[in-house]
Amino acid sequence: MNTLSKEICDTYIQILNEELVPAMGCTEPIAVAYCAAKAREVLGCLPQKVTVEASGNIIKNVKSVIVPNTEGLKGIPAAAAAGIVAGKVEKILEVISEVTKEQKEEICRYLEEVPIQLLPLEECDKLDIIVSVAAGEERAKVRISRLHSNISYIEKNGEVLYQEGAVETDTASHHADRSTLTVERIIEFADTVDTDLVKDLLQQQVDYNCAIAEEGLANDWGANVGSVLIKCNGDSLRNRAKAMAAAGSDARMSGCELPVMINSGSGNQGITVSVPVAVYAKELGCSKEEMYRALLVSNLIAVHIKTGIGPLSAFCGAVSAGCAAGCGIAYLQGGRLDAIAHTLVNAIAIVSGIVCDGAKPSCAGKIASSIDAAFLGYDMYLNNQQFYGGDGIVSKGVENTIRNIGRLGAQGMCDTDREIIRIMTD
Repeated sequence: MNTLSKEICDTYIQILNEELVPAMGCTEPIAVAYCAAKAREVLGCLPQKVTVEASGNIIKNVKSVIVPNTEGLKGIPAAAAAGIVAGKVEKILEVISEVTKEQKEEICRYLEEVPIQLLPLEECDKLDIIVSVAAGEERAKVRISRLHSNISYIEKNGEVLYQEGAVETDTASHHADRSTLTVERIIEFADTVDTDLVKDLLQQQVDYNCAIAEEGLANDWGANVGSVLIKCNGDSLRNRAKAMAAAGSDARMSGCELPVMINSGSGNQGITVSVPVAVYAKELGCSKEEMYRALLVSNLIAVHIKTGIGPLSAFCGAVSAGCAAGCGIAYLQGGRLDAIAHTLVNAIAIVSGIVCDGAKPSCAGKIASSIDAAFLGYDMYLNNQQFYGGDGIVSKGVENTIRNIGRLGAQGMCDTDREIIRIMTD
């Protein structure tokens, strides 16, 4: 029996539509490229001077990852130049997905000829980018904050063209209410929703993310974590599920130009919540509808955990996504609230100490470890074992433990985050 109100169901569908969007490339450099492309559009011509101001977390997550369609370039200047030279603003997080050979060459020339200054933002959101551009007497400034595609400020020649929150029709304040998410409600929603309302979105997620996972296994990308897992540990179902997720990250962190469907602002998290569930659904002979319902569990639980943490933190997003994938796999195998809650709490207790030290090839290893912890968490449940409230950051009740993780990631790890950034930029 469905006890969820239509309002809650509609909210959850809206959350999925807001969170599961396509992106090509690691979302932090892509956000820089998008901001820069918008700044050029506002300026109306090719900038002769560019300044990028960025929060520490943006700097951290752009430093070591390859920007797609730039012939292997890394860093904020490369991302900004790609957006300025070749960006298509209307494609948002796929802003540099259609770069020609000539434009790739032009990006390199632009970096040589135009100084792109990088300045740290001190008092800001953890996700914050300001791109200021100039040509002759013309000036423009664009800001992205809080969310990777959220343009919060536009200025031209000293005149404010747009400022978030300044008008009642501002769409930024109309995002679906994530506070309505609970594990119990998510499971009931997955059990009862008409999958025709979400199947196209979820199938696109599976198609995109499994394609980049297959690419990661087939070719030489990054540290080849996925390939190493298969080579050393064989082709068992569990190993293949985590190897494919890791392989998707292998490819994505190293500049693969295939798109992914993100979750919680992250392509790695989008891959992690979906690929293991799809691998299990295929192996177990589940119907498409059963797979979609399990993907609802994994996607929404990941969003639920990340809501308290925020989009960027020193808390590794692979942990929330890997643990959520374990919940989706438990659902596929008949588990409901008791099994899923125990799987989640057990897994979080094991890997909650993994830190985020930026986007780079080792993300694939963290994904594999988090999925492995989720498998162990489920096995513990099946064998009547669990971690109890009072064991470290575990509290009695899954929602209380999720709140603890939010507190740890958003507040407790701020100093850790700053020290990681200092280490990385020394």
